[in-house]
Amino acid sequence: MKTTRILATRTLAIAAVCAAALGLGAAGVKLMSPTPAHASDAEVASPIKVDDFRLTTADYHSIELRRMKDAKAIVLITQQNGCPVIRNTAASVKELQKQYAGQGVEFMMLNSTPTDNHADIQAEAKSFGYDLPILMDSNQLVGEQLGVTRTAEAIVIDPKTWKIVYRGPIDDRVTYERQKAKADHTWAKDALDATLAGKPVADAREDAVGCLIDFPHRNKIAYSKISYVKDIAPIVRDKCVACHEQNGIGPMPLTSYEKIKAYSPMIREVLRTQRMPPWRADPTVGHFLDDKSLSGDQIKTLVHWVEAGAPRGEGKDPLAAKTFVASDWPLGKPDVILDVPAYKVAATGIVDYQHPWVKNPETEGKWLRASTIKVENRQVVHHILTGYMADVPAAGQPAFEDKWGVSVGGYAVGAESEVMPADTGAFVPPGGAIGFQNHYTPFGKEVTEHSKIGLYFYNKKPDLIMHGSVIANPNISIPPNQGAWEQKAYITFPKDALLYSAFPHAHYRGASSQLWLQTPDGAKKLLLVLPNYDFNWQRDYNFAQPIKIPAGSKLIAIYTYDNSIRNPANPNPNRTVPWGDQSMDEMLYTALRYRWVGETSAAPNSFDEALNGSRLFGMLDQRIDNKITKDELTGPVGSNILAHFDQIDFKKQGYISPDEWATVQSMMGHRHHASGSATPEDPSSPKSTDAKPTSAAATPAKPEKVASASTTATH
Repeated sequence: MKTTRILATRTLAIAAVCAAALGLGAAGVKLMSPTPAHASDAEVASPIKVDDFRLTTADYHSIELRRMKDAKAIVLITQQNGCPVIRNTAASVKELQKQYAGQGVEFMMLNSTPTDNHADIQAEAKSFGYDLPILMDSNQLVGEQLGVTRTAEAIVIDPKTWKIVYRGPIDDRVTYERQKAKADHTWAKDALDATLAGKPVADAREDAVGCLIDFPHRNKIAYSKISYVKDIAPIVRDKCVACHEQNGIGPMPLTSYEKIKAYSPMIREVLRTQRMPPWRADPTVGHFLDDKSLSGDQIKTLVHWVEAGAPRGEGKDPLAAKTFVASDWPLGKPDVILDVPAYKVAATGIVDYQHPWVKNPETEGKWLRASTIKVENRQVVHHILTGYMADVPAAGQPAFEDKWGVSVGGYAVGAESEVMPADTGAFVPPGGAIGFQNHYTPFGKEVTEHSKIGLYFYNKKPDLIMHGSVIANPNISIPPNQGAWEQKAYITFPKDALLYSAFPHAHYRGASSQLWLQTPDGAKKLLLVLPNYDFNWQRDYNFAQPIKIPAGSKLIAIYTYDNSIRNPANPNPNRTVPWGDQSMDEMLYTALRYRWVGETSAAPNSFDEALNGSRLFGMLDQRIDNKITKDELTGPVGSNILAHFDQIDFKKQGYISPDEWATVQSMMGHRHHASGSATPEDPSSPKSTDAKPTSAAATPAKPEKVASASTTATH
C-alpha cells in the first residue's frame, strides 16, 4: 500500500465547515498547513466483511443490503451535509456512475450524521446533483460497524462474499487544499474493474480525506459498561415482553437474562435489519398512540450491549422475578362474544375468501366502543373483517361486502384490539347479522380455525360518531421486473373533518407507503410514512392528536412496489401484477377513520357519500392536478373510460374535470352505499377487499395500550 497521506487537522476541518457555511468550495479558502490525522482515523478498525443492514433513504424508502446479492459490486460513499470535500467530489461520483451504468454496480451514499434530517439531505442532494439513494444512518450503527471516520470515502463491496475490496477516496482530484482538473489516481474505478473481472484489487486501502464524522458511542470501553440488569431488562419489559411471553404471539419468550442472552446475536441482527420491533412508521414523521417502536438510544443500547458480549451486571434479574402470561382478552371480559364459524384449512393450496355470517344476538341497538378478535391459529389467518347486515342471509348464502354496514372489528397480521376515542362510538343496529370476510393461508399442516370476537359496548349513548372510508386504486398494474413502481390515489373531503387513524395495506410486493394531506391552498404535509412496508405486520396508526382536514382537502396515498427478483417474498417477478384479493396479486388500500366536525350522534349527517364519490376520480388523477388526461387512463379501469373520453369531456378542454366527472356520475345514477363501498356497477370496485372494510362507522381508533402483534404468522 502507498505511503500514508498527510490528513487535515481538526482546525482544518473547522475552516472547511466555515467555508461551506459561506458557500465557498474547499479551493476557495486559504488553509493552514496540515498536520497528521486525528488519532481516531488510525484507531478505528476496518472490518473485512459487511454485516447486513436496512436503512431508510432520504426520500422515505428503504434498502436492505443483502437483497443486492445479485449486484456485481456495491459502492457506498460517505456523505455529510455541508462538507466541502464530498460536495466537490460530486462530479467524480457522477462520472463513476456513468462509467458503470448498466454493468450491475449499485451506488449509494451513507449519511451517519444524526443532525442531518430528511428534508435537508434532499435539498443537499438537489443542490449538488446527487442522483443515488442516500441512506440515513441516524443511529450510526452501520457507520460504526464499517469503521467510517470521514466523508467522501468510497467503500467497494463484493456481494459474492460481502467483503470490502476497497475503501478510500474515489480518486485524488479533491483534497482540502486543492482541486485538480483531472485525477492522477482512480482508485475506486480500478477496484471496480478488478472486482468485475474477478481479480484481486491491487490497491485495497487509501486514506480518506473528507470531513471527520463524530461517532460518540464508538468507544467499546464506554458501552461495555451497559448491563442487562440496569439497562437492558427495562427496555425488554416495556417493549418486548408483551409479545414474547408465555402464550404470547412472539416466537420465543424473552423473560429472563438466560433466554435473552441466548438470542442476543439474533436481537442485534433484527434490529440492524429493522425486522424488529414491529412498528413500520418512520420516527421522524408524526406522533402516534401506543407507539411500539424503540427510540434511537434504546436501539443503540441493545446493539452495543450485544457487541460487548451481553454482560449481565450485578443484582437480581428484574424479569425472572415476575410471571408474564398473555391474556385471552386484554381489554377485560367482553360484553358479547361472537363465534366466527369454524373452517377447516387444508395443508396446501389457495383458499378463496370465506364469507360466513352469524346472527346478531343483540335485540336492542348498541354503541360499540371496542372490540378484540381472538385468533385460534395465527399461522393460518391473514385477516378477518366484519360488517353488520340488516338482513339475515339465507342458510348457506355468503355474506358479501356489498351488503355490509358498520364494522364490529377486524384482525390483520400485526393488528390489535380496537378501542374508540373517548365518547366516540359506532352504532350497531339490533337484529340482522354480522358478516365476515376471512382470508386463510395454508402453512403445511391441516388445521381447523375457530376464532372469536369480543365486543364492548357503551352503557350510554356517546356524543360523537366515528366514520371510515378508504383510499383505493383497483386500477393498479405493476410491470414485471420493476424494483420501485409507484402508484397513487386520493379522496377529497367535502367538509371539515378530523382524521384519527390510517391503515396502509398492500401485499407481497408492497415496499413503502406514504399518506399526505394536501389542503385547498396547495400546501402539503406528510402525515404517515412506512419506508419499509411489511406484509407480515399490518396495523392502524392512530395519531396522537387528530389531524384537522379542512373542507376541500385531499388525502393522498402513494405506494411503491417491488416486483423484482430482489424481493424475497415476490411470488413471480416476471408477471404483470393486477389488483386482486389473493396475496399473489396486489392492492393499494389505505383505510381511514375520521369524524365530521360538528356532527353528533343526535344530529348525524350524510357527508360520506360525497367523500366516497371522489374515490374513482382520485384513483385516475395520477398527477393530482384535478385533471384526468388521456395518458393517465391506463389499466383496466382507465382503458374502459378512455373509450368514452370525448363524451365525458363535454367542455372540450382536453381533460376530464371534477365537475364533468360528477355530472356523468349523476347521469349514470352512480350511488354509494352507506357503507362507503361502491356499487357493483362501479368499474373501480372489486367484489371484496383484502383490508379493512369501509363503513359509516368503521373500526374504532385505539388510544390505549392493548395486546401486541404477532410475527409468527407467515403469509
